[in-house]
Parts: sequence; C-alpha cells; structure tokens
Amino acid sequence: METLAVVVEAPGEVALRRLGMMPPEGNDVIVSVDFSGISMGTEKLLYNGTMPVFPGLGYPLVPGYEAVGRIVDAGESARSRIGEAVFVPGSSKFIGARGLFGGSAQTLITGTNRVLSIPSGLGEQAVLLSLAATARHAMVGGALPDLVIGHGVLGRLIARMAVAQGQSPTVWEIAPERMDGAEGYAVTTADADERRDYKSIYDCSGDSDIIDPLVMRMAPGGEIVLVGFYAQPLHFNFAPAFRREMRMRIATEFQPQDLADVIAMVDAGTLSLDGLVTNRVPANDAATAYGQAFTNPSCLKMVFDWRNVA
Repeated sequence: METLAVVVEAPGEVALRRLGMMPPEGNDVIVSVDFSGISMGTEKLLYNGTMPVFPGLGYPLVPGYEAVGRIVDAGESARSRIGEAVFVPGSSKFIGARGLFGGSAQTLITGTNRVLSIPSGLGEQAVLLSLAATARHAMVGGALPDLVIGHGVLGRLIARMAVAQGQSPTVWEIAPERMDGAEGYAVTTADADERRDYKSIYDCSGDSDIIDPLVMRMAPGGEIVLVGFYAQPLHFNFAPAFRREMRMRIATEFQPQDLADVIAMVDAGTLSLDGLVTNRVPANDAATAYGQAFTNPSCLKMVFDWRNVA
C-alpha cells in the first residue's frame, strides 16, 4: 500500500510525497482521511528544529496528530467498523519516514482501539478534538481556571469549558489579532490587568519565562497548570514562589477517556468548536502552509483538505 503524506524532510523543509505503508494486521483499520490539522505547538517545534529530545524524533517524519476521516477497510476483528466517521491520532505504519505523530496523510493504518467514532456532521471541526481533549485532561482533577494565558485554540477551549461549568475566567493575550471571539469571559493584556489574587492559572503560552510574572499575580496557595509545550528549561525565582506557597502541575498527553469525554460534550452541545478553524488549504499546499500557519497571528488553526488530492 501507498499514501500521499506530508513529510518534514528536515527543519524548515516540507513536502507532499508518496510513501509506502506496512500491511495492516488483523485488528487494524484503514482510514481515508478528509481533514488533518497543523499543531501550533509541538508541530511548530518539529518544523523549526527546536523540539526537545523525544522518543521517535528524527527526520524525515510525518507530523500531525489531528486527522479525521472514514474507515474504508479493516482487519477481520474490526470489519464491523467499516463506514464509521472517526478521529485518528496518527499512524506509525509508514515506510521511509517516521510517524511522529503520523496524522498528516491521505490514508492512515492503525489499530482499531486508537480510533474513536465521531458525529459525522462535524467535518473539518473534528480536527480540533485532540486539542479539546488536551484542555479536558488539564482540567480534570484540578480547580477551574480563573486566569488563562494565551487566546489561541487551546486557551479558547479551556475558557469555553470553564464557562460551560459556571466559571468566567480572564484570558491574557499579546497579539491584537487574537483578542476577539470571547463569549462569557474577558480577554485582556497582562499590563491592563491589575488583579493579584488568581488562584488557578492555566498557561498555554509555551513561554519558559512565564513563571515569575504569574507568581506575582497569584493568591497564596495558588496553582499554575502548565498546558503548553516548552522548548526551553523552565525557571523561576524561589523566594516569591515560596512566600505564596505556589503549586505547579504539568498536564501531559490526553488519554482516550478525555477524547471520549469531549466528543460527548460536542455532541451534547455543551462545547462549541465554532470559529476556531480559520484557514483551510488543499493538502497539495503543504509546503507553503506551514510557514503561513506559524507566522500569521490571525491563523488559529490551519487545516489540510485531503478529499480531492491526487
């Protein structure tokens, strides 16, 4: 088998090319992909060559962990799923390129337990489910945020989930192009915000210098939740953190239950994905789309359309 795939050949070099695929096994499904998304966090680091050492990292690689499509074939133990609309976090079945995370391809082969059924009417918005699951994972077991850093897609999803649970957080943003789109919460800049009593702060910035400014804005016993991905070592001054008895929590990769939870939330209407996909291009444009996605502050989510790519 073969597939067209986005391949990061080396930092800054992206191509759309054909790759071989390892044959499916008995519990595998074959998914024809409709849409895949570009991650503005980890994928940006892969693209610019600043990704920290990570298991499986190496070039050339197929990036992406946000793909949606339909199961078109399956092994004997999964044949009942043929025809399902599904979310796929990626594949490692490529020949000639690493699958990290292996979602940006026209055809994906992976185990049936790795794909989740989704409402068929979501279309391109379904690529956002992994970020929604990341937001959900960060919030499970912790206090709802009263301050969110960053009004990109992840920050907006966290704020929307908080609003759905009765909280009205403040969101800090530095780009004027990203200040709009808030419903039920306020978006401002750090300089314009005078509060010094935040108890639960969720950081989506990926800024390794962010801890000290946040400590100065938190209430005693407050918590900082690290939701972004940080290319540089985090650091902070101990004395101010000590005086406030700061707590810090790292939110890691989402789990299958997080993904199932957000699919249920979207299906029930308690979480909206509207207004978050801002750019869609044919997958043929992959070579230029990455630069646009990472340099245009108005681009919240760039999506590849695979449906008519030959």
